[in-house]
Amino acid sequence: MKITTSISLLLTIIVLLLTSCNTDFELYKDYKDVSIVYCIADISDDTTWVKITKAFNGPGNALILAQNPDSSNYPYKLDAVIVGKKNGVSLEPMILDTITIHNKAITDTIIDNNGDTVILNPFYSPDQLLYYTTGKLDEDTDYSLTIKKNNGDSVSASTGLVSNIEVIEPARFIHFNISKSGDIKWVSAKNGSRYMISMRFNYKEYAPGYIDTIQEYVDFFSRSVNAYSENGGDNMEVTYHGADFFSTLEAELPNINNVERWAGNVDLKIICGSKVLITYLDINSAIGNTLEEVPIYSNIDGGTGIFASRHTILLSLPLSVSAEYNLILHYDLGFVFK
Repeated sequence: MKITTSISLLLTIIVLLLTSCNTDFELYKDYKDVSIVYCIADISDDTTWVKITKAFNGPGNALILAQNPDSSNYPYKLDAVIVGKKNGVSLEPMILDTITIHNKAITDTIIDNNGDTVILNPFYSPDQLLYYTTGKLDEDTDYSLTIKKNNGDSVSASTGLVSNIEVIEPARFIHFNISKSGDIKWVSAKNGSRYMISMRFNYKEYAPGYIDTIQEYVDFFSRSVNAYSENGGDNMEVTYHGADFFSTLEAELPNINNVERWAGNVDLKIICGSKVLITYLDINSAIGNTLEEVPIYSNIDGGTGIFASRHTILLSLPLSVSAEYNLILHYDLGFVFK
Protein backbone atom coordinates (compact mmCIF):
# COMPACT_ATOMS: atom_id res chain seq x y z
CA MET A 1 0.00 0.00 0.00
CA LYS A 2 2.88 2.42 0.76
CA ILE A 3 4.47 1.80 -2.66
CA THR A 4 1.14 2.26 -4.45
CA THR A 5 0.47 5.50 -2.56
CA SER A 6 3.95 6.83 -3.35
CA ILE A 7 3.59 6.08 -7.05
CA SER A 8 0.15 7.72 -7.17
CA LEU A 9 1.53 10.79 -5.39
CA LEU A 10 4.48 10.96 -7.77
CA LEU A 11 2.18 10.79 -10.81
CA THR A 12 0.00 13.55 -9.36
CA ILE A 13 3.03 15.80 -8.85
CA ILE A 14 4.23 15.18 -12.41
CA VAL A 15 0.79 16.06 -13.82
CA LEU A 16 0.68 19.28 -11.77
CA LEU A 17 4.17 20.25 -12.91
CA LEU A 18 3.33 19.62 -16.56
CA THR A 19 0.10 21.59 -16.41
CA SER A 20 1.83 24.51 -14.68
CA CYS A 21 4.66 24.72 -17.23
CA ASN A 22 4.70 26.82 -20.39
CA THR A 23 3.01 24.80 -23.15
CA ASP A 24 4.13 27.02 -26.05
CA PHE A 25 5.97 24.30 -27.99
CA GLU A 26 5.31 22.11 -31.01
CA LEU A 27 5.13 18.49 -29.93
CA TYR A 28 5.86 17.07 -33.41
CA LYS A 29 8.32 19.70 -34.64
CA ASP A 30 11.47 17.63 -34.06
CA TYR A 31 10.30 14.40 -35.72
CA LYS A 32 13.27 12.38 -36.98
CA ASP A 33 13.19 9.85 -39.83
CA VAL A 34 14.03 6.53 -38.14
CA SER A 35 14.13 3.42 -40.32
CA ILE A 36 12.98 0.09 -38.88
CA VAL A 37 14.49 -2.95 -40.58
CA TYR A 38 13.89 -6.67 -40.08
CA CYS A 39 15.52 -9.43 -42.10
CA ILE A 40 16.24 -13.03 -41.11
CA ALA A 41 18.27 -14.71 -43.85
CA ASP A 42 18.12 -18.49 -44.31
CA ILE A 43 20.25 -20.46 -46.80
CA SER A 44 17.32 -22.84 -47.37
CA ASP A 45 14.97 -20.07 -48.56
CA ASP A 46 14.60 -19.28 -52.24
CA THR A 47 13.66 -15.69 -51.38
CA THR A 48 15.15 -13.33 -48.80
CA TRP A 49 12.58 -10.94 -47.37
CA VAL A 50 13.36 -7.55 -45.84
CA LYS A 51 10.76 -5.53 -43.97
CA ILE A 52 11.57 -1.80 -44.12
CA THR A 53 9.30 0.70 -42.42
CA LYS A 54 9.73 3.94 -40.54
CA ALA A 55 8.81 5.30 -37.14
CA PHE A 56 5.85 7.64 -37.17
CA ASN A 57 4.64 10.50 -35.06
CA GLY A 58 1.40 12.39 -34.88
CA PRO A 59 -1.53 13.48 -32.76
CA GLY A 60 -4.04 11.02 -31.38
CA ASN A 61 -3.94 7.33 -30.56
CA ALA A 62 -0.74 5.66 -31.86
CA LEU A 63 -2.60 2.34 -32.31
CA ILE A 64 -5.03 4.07 -34.64
CA LEU A 65 -2.21 5.78 -36.55
CA ALA A 66 -0.47 2.41 -36.97
CA GLN A 67 -3.39 1.10 -39.01
CA ASN A 68 -2.66 3.65 -41.75
CA PRO A 69 -0.06 2.34 -44.26
CA ASP A 70 1.20 5.89 -44.88
CA SER A 71 2.27 6.11 -41.24
CA SER A 72 4.79 3.27 -41.58
CA ASN A 73 5.75 3.13 -45.26
CA TYR A 74 8.10 5.45 -47.09
CA PRO A 75 6.34 7.36 -49.90
CA TYR A 76 9.07 6.27 -52.34
CA LYS A 77 10.99 3.10 -53.19
CA LEU A 78 14.17 2.84 -51.18
CA ASP A 79 17.53 2.01 -52.73
CA ALA A 80 18.22 -1.27 -50.90
CA VAL A 81 20.91 -3.81 -51.73
CA ILE A 82 22.51 -6.92 -50.20
CA VAL A 83 26.18 -7.57 -50.98
CA GLY A 84 28.08 -10.74 -50.12
CA LYS A 85 31.76 -10.90 -49.29
CA LYS A 86 33.61 -14.21 -49.62
CA ASN A 87 37.32 -14.71 -48.97
CA GLY A 88 37.76 -10.94 -48.99
CA VAL A 89 36.12 -10.51 -52.41
CA SER A 90 32.82 -8.64 -52.81
CA LEU A 91 30.23 -10.49 -54.86
CA GLU A 92 27.73 -9.03 -57.31
CA PRO A 93 25.14 -6.94 -55.46
CA MET A 94 21.60 -8.26 -55.06
CA ILE A 95 19.27 -5.30 -55.61
CA LEU A 96 16.05 -5.54 -53.60
CA ASP A 97 12.72 -5.16 -55.35
CA THR A 98 9.32 -4.58 -53.73
CA ILE A 99 6.18 -6.67 -53.56
CA THR A 100 2.87 -6.30 -51.75
CA ILE A 101 1.77 -9.28 -49.67
CA HIS A 102 -2.01 -9.58 -49.56
CA ASN A 103 -4.49 -11.11 -47.11
CA LYS A 104 -2.56 -10.38 -43.94
CA ALA A 105 -4.72 -10.72 -40.84
CA ILE A 106 -6.98 -7.68 -40.69
CA THR A 107 -6.82 -5.40 -37.70
CA ASP A 108 -9.73 -6.08 -35.37
CA THR A 109 -10.85 -5.30 -31.85
CA ILE A 110 -12.16 -7.37 -28.96
CA ILE A 111 -13.53 -6.58 -25.52
CA ASP A 112 -11.44 -8.17 -22.76
CA ASN A 113 -12.64 -9.44 -19.39
CA ASN A 114 -12.30 -5.97 -17.89
CA GLY A 115 -14.54 -4.44 -20.53
CA ASP A 116 -11.64 -2.65 -22.24
CA THR A 117 -11.26 -2.50 -26.02
CA VAL A 118 -8.14 -4.34 -27.21
CA ILE A 119 -6.80 -3.80 -30.72
CA LEU A 120 -5.59 -6.97 -32.44
CA ASN A 121 -2.82 -6.81 -35.06
CA PRO A 122 -2.44 -3.05 -34.55
CA PHE A 123 -0.60 -2.42 -37.82
CA TYR A 124 -1.83 -1.72 -41.29
CA SER A 125 -3.52 -4.60 -43.14
CA PRO A 126 -4.49 -6.58 -45.14
CA ASP A 127 -1.64 -5.57 -47.51
CA GLN A 128 2.01 -5.36 -46.48
CA LEU A 129 4.89 -3.90 -48.49
CA LEU A 130 8.07 -6.01 -48.45
CA TYR A 131 11.48 -5.81 -50.10
CA TYR A 132 12.97 -9.03 -51.45
CA THR A 133 15.63 -10.72 -53.54
CA THR A 134 15.68 -14.18 -55.10
CA GLY A 135 19.47 -14.23 -55.20
CA LYS A 136 20.96 -17.47 -53.85
CA LEU A 137 22.66 -17.17 -50.48
CA ASP A 138 26.00 -18.90 -49.83
CA GLU A 139 26.56 -20.24 -46.31
CA ASP A 140 30.30 -19.45 -46.51
CA THR A 141 29.66 -15.78 -47.28
CA ASP A 142 29.11 -12.77 -45.01
CA TYR A 143 26.40 -10.36 -46.15
CA SER A 144 25.85 -6.63 -45.74
CA LEU A 145 22.54 -4.83 -46.15
CA THR A 146 22.58 -1.18 -47.19
CA ILE A 147 19.56 1.11 -47.53
CA LYS A 148 19.82 4.65 -48.91
CA LYS A 149 17.13 7.25 -48.31
CA ASN A 150 16.20 10.33 -50.31
CA ASN A 151 17.45 12.64 -47.58
CA GLY A 152 20.98 11.30 -48.02
CA ASP A 153 20.97 9.14 -44.89
CA SER A 154 21.83 5.45 -45.09
CA VAL A 155 21.07 2.38 -43.01
CA SER A 156 23.37 -0.65 -42.87
CA ALA A 157 23.96 -3.96 -41.12
CA SER A 158 25.86 -7.18 -41.65
CA THR A 159 25.55 -10.84 -40.69
CA GLY A 160 27.12 -14.21 -41.23
CA LEU A 161 24.82 -17.07 -42.22
CA VAL A 162 23.92 -20.11 -40.15
CA SER A 163 25.30 -23.01 -42.17
CA ASN A 164 23.69 -26.39 -42.84
CA ILE A 165 22.89 -28.79 -39.98
CA GLU A 166 23.94 -32.42 -40.34
CA VAL A 167 21.58 -34.81 -38.53
CA ILE A 168 23.15 -38.08 -37.41
CA GLU A 169 20.23 -39.68 -35.54
CA PRO A 170 17.49 -40.61 -36.21
CA ALA A 171 18.31 -41.79 -39.71
CA ARG A 172 15.44 -43.91 -41.07
CA PHE A 173 12.78 -44.34 -38.36
CA ILE A 174 11.61 -42.71 -35.15
CA HIS A 175 11.78 -45.20 -32.27
CA PHE A 176 9.45 -44.82 -29.27
CA ASN A 177 10.08 -47.39 -26.58
CA ILE A 178 8.20 -47.27 -23.26
CA SER A 179 11.22 -48.31 -21.23
CA LYS A 180 13.94 -46.54 -23.23
CA SER A 181 14.90 -43.04 -24.20
CA GLY A 182 15.92 -41.96 -27.67
CA ASP A 183 18.49 -39.46 -28.89
CA ILE A 184 18.49 -36.77 -31.52
CA LYS A 185 22.08 -36.16 -32.60
CA TRP A 186 23.49 -33.59 -35.00
CA VAL A 187 26.62 -31.66 -35.90
CA SER A 188 26.43 -27.98 -35.00
CA ALA A 189 26.33 -25.28 -37.67
CA LYS A 190 28.72 -22.40 -38.17
CA ASN A 191 27.31 -19.10 -36.81
CA GLY A 192 24.63 -21.04 -34.90
CA SER A 193 23.90 -19.89 -31.34
CA ARG A 194 20.84 -21.86 -30.22
CA TYR A 195 18.86 -24.86 -31.48
CA MET A 196 15.13 -25.36 -31.09
CA ILE A 197 14.13 -29.00 -31.60
CA SER A 198 10.52 -30.17 -31.93
CA MET A 199 8.58 -33.23 -33.07
CA ARG A 200 5.09 -33.49 -34.53
CA PHE A 201 3.17 -36.74 -35.01
CA ASN A 202 0.90 -36.78 -38.06
CA TYR A 203 -2.06 -39.11 -38.43
CA LYS A 204 -5.25 -39.55 -40.43
CA GLU A 205 -8.68 -39.95 -38.87
CA TYR A 206 -12.09 -41.15 -39.99
CA ALA A 207 -15.33 -41.56 -38.04
CA PRO A 208 -19.03 -42.02 -38.88
CA GLY A 209 -20.41 -38.76 -40.25
CA TYR A 210 -17.11 -37.67 -41.81
CA ILE A 211 -17.22 -36.85 -45.52
CA ASP A 212 -13.63 -38.04 -45.90
CA THR A 213 -10.56 -38.80 -43.84
CA ILE A 214 -8.97 -35.75 -42.27
CA GLN A 215 -5.33 -35.01 -41.55
CA GLU A 216 -4.48 -34.29 -37.91
CA TYR A 217 -1.34 -33.87 -35.82
CA VAL A 218 -0.09 -33.72 -32.24
CA ASP A 219 2.96 -31.78 -31.07
CA PHE A 220 4.64 -33.69 -28.28
CA PHE A 221 8.28 -32.68 -27.95
CA SER A 222 10.07 -29.35 -27.70
CA ARG A 223 13.58 -28.58 -26.45
CA SER A 224 16.16 -25.85 -26.87
CA VAL A 225 19.90 -26.12 -26.40
CA ASN A 226 22.69 -23.57 -26.76
CA ALA A 227 25.65 -24.21 -29.02
CA TYR A 228 29.04 -24.87 -27.48
CA SER A 229 30.52 -22.28 -29.85
CA GLU A 230 29.65 -20.46 -33.05
CA ASN A 231 32.45 -22.16 -34.98
CA GLY A 232 30.34 -25.23 -35.81
CA GLY A 233 31.45 -28.85 -36.09
CA ASP A 234 30.51 -29.90 -32.54
CA ASN A 235 28.56 -33.09 -31.83
CA MET A 236 25.30 -32.23 -30.07
CA GLU A 237 22.29 -34.17 -28.84
CA VAL A 238 19.04 -34.06 -26.91
CA THR A 239 17.14 -36.95 -25.35
CA TYR A 240 13.44 -37.76 -25.64
CA HIS A 241 11.42 -40.41 -23.80
CA GLY A 242 9.21 -42.87 -25.65
CA ALA A 243 6.71 -42.99 -22.79
CA ASP A 244 6.05 -39.25 -23.29
CA PHE A 245 4.91 -39.90 -26.85
CA PHE A 246 2.21 -42.37 -25.82
CA SER A 247 1.07 -40.41 -22.77
CA THR A 248 0.74 -37.25 -24.86
CA LEU A 249 -1.44 -39.03 -27.42
CA GLU A 250 -3.65 -40.38 -24.63
CA ALA A 251 -4.07 -36.86 -23.24
CA GLU A 252 -4.47 -34.96 -26.51
CA LEU A 253 -6.50 -37.21 -28.82
CA PRO A 254 -10.26 -36.74 -28.45
CA ASN A 255 -12.37 -39.77 -27.61
CA ILE A 256 -14.59 -40.32 -30.68
CA ASN A 257 -16.98 -43.26 -31.01
CA ASN A 258 -16.00 -45.76 -33.72
CA VAL A 259 -13.09 -43.65 -34.87
CA GLU A 260 -10.34 -45.14 -37.00
CA ARG A 261 -6.89 -43.61 -37.10
CA TRP A 262 -3.80 -44.33 -39.17
CA ALA A 263 -0.30 -43.41 -38.02
CA GLY A 264 1.68 -41.10 -40.28
CA ASN A 265 5.20 -39.75 -40.18
CA VAL A 266 6.87 -37.83 -37.39
CA ASP A 267 8.19 -34.42 -38.43
CA LEU A 268 11.47 -33.62 -36.73
CA LYS A 269 12.26 -29.91 -36.99
CA ILE A 270 15.51 -28.26 -35.95
CA ILE A 271 15.75 -24.46 -36.08
CA CYS A 272 19.08 -22.79 -35.43
CA GLY A 273 19.36 -19.05 -34.85
CA SER A 274 22.36 -16.74 -35.01
CA LYS A 275 23.57 -14.88 -31.93
CA VAL A 276 21.92 -11.62 -33.03
CA LEU A 277 18.55 -13.32 -33.52
CA ILE A 278 18.69 -15.21 -30.21
CA THR A 279 19.74 -12.09 -28.28
CA TYR A 280 16.88 -10.15 -29.84
CA LEU A 281 14.35 -12.87 -28.95
CA ASP A 282 15.67 -13.20 -25.40
CA ILE A 283 15.44 -9.48 -24.72
CA ASN A 284 11.96 -9.13 -26.18
CA SER A 285 10.60 -12.17 -24.35
CA ALA A 286 11.98 -11.10 -20.97
CA ILE A 287 9.35 -10.52 -18.33
CA GLY A 288 9.79 -7.25 -16.51
CA ASN A 289 7.68 -4.93 -14.43
CA THR A 290 6.80 -1.25 -14.47
CA LEU A 291 9.89 -0.36 -12.47
CA GLU A 292 12.28 -1.95 -14.98
CA GLU A 293 13.37 -0.48 -18.28
CA VAL A 294 13.34 -2.97 -21.15
CA PRO A 295 16.56 -2.58 -23.20
CA ILE A 296 16.39 -1.96 -26.93
CA TYR A 297 18.54 -4.34 -28.95
CA SER A 298 19.48 -3.71 -32.56
CA ASN A 299 22.39 -4.36 -34.93
CA ILE A 300 21.17 -1.83 -37.49
CA ASP A 301 23.50 1.13 -38.00
CA GLY A 302 21.49 4.29 -38.70
CA GLY A 303 18.16 2.72 -37.72
CA THR A 304 16.71 0.02 -35.52
CA GLY A 305 15.75 -3.63 -35.92
CA ILE A 306 17.84 -6.69 -36.77
CA PHE A 307 19.63 -8.25 -39.73
CA ALA A 308 20.21 -11.82 -38.60
CA SER A 309 20.23 -15.43 -39.77
CA ARG A 310 18.67 -18.78 -39.02
CA HIS A 311 18.47 -22.18 -40.66
CA THR A 312 15.63 -24.69 -40.50
CA ILE A 313 15.69 -28.35 -41.41
CA LEU A 314 12.70 -30.70 -41.43
CA LEU A 315 12.94 -34.49 -41.48
CA SER A 316 9.77 -36.52 -41.96
CA LEU A 317 10.34 -40.06 -40.69
CA PRO A 318 7.96 -43.00 -40.15
CA LEU A 319 7.42 -44.68 -36.81
CA SER A 320 9.44 -47.80 -36.23
CA VAL A 321 7.49 -51.04 -36.70
CA SER A 322 7.60 -51.80 -32.98
CA ALA A 323 6.32 -48.32 -32.05
CA GLU A 324 3.39 -48.57 -34.48
CA TYR A 325 2.47 -52.06 -33.26
CA ASN A 326 2.57 -50.86 -29.66
CA LEU A 327 0.34 -47.89 -30.51
CA ILE A 328 -2.23 -50.09 -32.26
CA LEU A 329 -2.29 -53.11 -29.94
CA HIS A 330 -1.85 -51.59 -26.49
CA TYR A 331 -3.62 -48.23 -26.62
CA ASP A 332 -7.35 -47.72 -27.05
CA LEU A 333 -7.01 -44.72 -29.37
CA GLY A 334 -8.57 -46.12 -32.53
CA PHE A 335 -5.34 -46.73 -34.44
CA VAL A 336 -5.48 -49.55 -36.98
CA PHE A 337 -3.07 -51.12 -39.44
CA LYS A 338 -2.81 -49.49 -42.84
